[in-house]
Amino acid sequence: MTIGIISSALANSETILASDHGSIVSINLFVALLCGCIVIGHLLEENRWMNESITALAIGVCTGVIILLTTGGKSSRLLVFSEDLFFIYLLPPIIFNAGFQVKKKQFFRNFLTIMLFGAVGTLISFCVISIGAIHFFKKMNIGDLTLGDYLAIGAIFSATDSVCTLQVLNQDETPLLYSLVFGEGVVNDATSVVLFNAIQTFDISHIDSTMALQYIGNFLYLFILSTLLGVLAGLLSAYIIRKLYFGRHSTDREVALMMLMAYLSYMLAELFSFSAILTVFFCGIVMSHYTWHNVTESSRVTTKHAFATLSFVSEIFIFLYVGMDALDIEKWRVISDSPGTSVGVSGILLGLILVGRAAFVFPLSFISNLTRKAPHEKVDFKQQVTVWWAGLMRGAVSMALAYNQFTSLGHTQLRGNAMMITSTISVVLFSTVVFGLMTKPLVRLLLPSPKHLMRTLSSEPSTPKSFIVPLLGNEGEPEADQNNRNACRPTSLRMLLTTPSNTVHYYWRKFDDAFMRPVFGGRGFVPFVPGSPTEQNGHQWQ
Repeated sequence: MTIGIISSALANSETILASDHGSIVSINLFVALLCGCIVIGHLLEENRWMNESITALAIGVCTGVIILLTTGGKSSRLLVFSEDLFFIYLLPPIIFNAGFQVKKKQFFRNFLTIMLFGAVGTLISFCVISIGAIHFFKKMNIGDLTLGDYLAIGAIFSATDSVCTLQVLNQDETPLLYSLVFGEGVVNDATSVVLFNAIQTFDISHIDSTMALQYIGNFLYLFILSTLLGVLAGLLSAYIIRKLYFGRHSTDREVALMMLMAYLSYMLAELFSFSAILTVFFCGIVMSHYTWHNVTESSRVTTKHAFATLSFVSEIFIFLYVGMDALDIEKWRVISDSPGTSVGVSGILLGLILVGRAAFVFPLSFISNLTRKAPHEKVDFKQQVTVWWAGLMRGAVSMALAYNQFTSLGHTQLRGNAMMITSTISVVLFSTVVFGLMTKPLVRLLLPSPKHLMRTLSSEPSTPKSFIVPLLGNEGEPEADQNNRNACRPTSLRMLLTTPSNTVHYYWRKFDDAFMRPVFGGRGFVPFVPGSPTEQNGHQWQ
């Protein structure tokens, strides 16, 4: 008996060692592929059609084909999909960096339009896609799907993935469009996830007006608390670094603290079941406004590039995996008897996405334009078409939600579930590659040159120091010069709608200078500390 136990233990240990060796080989290959994506993306940088996401998808598909051939058609992946890997490790740096580097002036100037597109627009798209799925799919033999599954399909395909759209538009070339598409993407992701969770939480069989009001209240509750948590985390980091000033002893500590506080805000939101996407996004905005000014000059450069690098690698990782998973033989084998049905489902979903997005972009743009008086601040028809097109892509968020709804640990044997997973993969690949390839040429065709856009749509100055200054419009200027600009050209500080500068934005700046910056730091208000990068300017605040 003892010999049998020992033999069993040795066999298990050999299995574990073999499994560990296989994991190490897979990780090595995946890291090598990431390096290949970066190199090839660099070589194709000047190509007007390509971007890193499409490059990673193409390399992922090619790698999947090679793995399929070498394994005899048994597998196409190096790693198994994990929702935790996506939501806990890959998504936070992407969203945080977006908030940390976004031009806040453009973002908040278009805040109401962004909320219209991101919240109201997502609900409209959700309704169109859900109703369309119920109408068409019930007539097709795609397997047993419940009402909850149809509503989940609406939430899954309403998510315009920020990971996709961020690489299509450039906020320096097209600031208005970038702020609209990106801002909508962040709010859209949060709304889609809340919708998806509500579908899984509420009793779908008893939908009534009370439940609808409960959902609206729950959404507002999550939005407000998620935003507040992100703001508080950012302010706390700013206060701690301002008071203790780690940089005089070790820049590593202040850089580490910024990174950890940002990640802590995301995980706290997950812990309290808030919208972690919104939390980490607003944490990034607050940190760039306050915390970033309280660290040393070297730490500013380090944090900016560190956050951007983590975001970049995470994006490439996601698209590389999606490309490989597209050829997962297990899912395709389940639906191999009806390839025409699979193509039809994917085509219907793409059509519903097109219609669902058009159903809110153009009407809500019309409503938004009614609140804008200046012609150059209105979203004209060509810009509306660009916004509509740029938001047609689906990516990692849709994939993650689809896996959550239709698989168990990345596997499924049910025909209906396999049909929806393969259709989701097809839609993600087609929308990212085709719509992504055509977006850049479409922007150049429909819109004026970047110089004209910068001159008419953005009042942010463009300076050679932009890589080490906060992305908040005029904050790169001395405080006294900003006051003179406020007095001489108040219209440059419009915020929200077409409100004059002496209302919302003007009073916010006065409140910020009088109460927030003296407590939490920021440009011009960091106290004198021996060894501080602001030592020469610090005496004026003593």
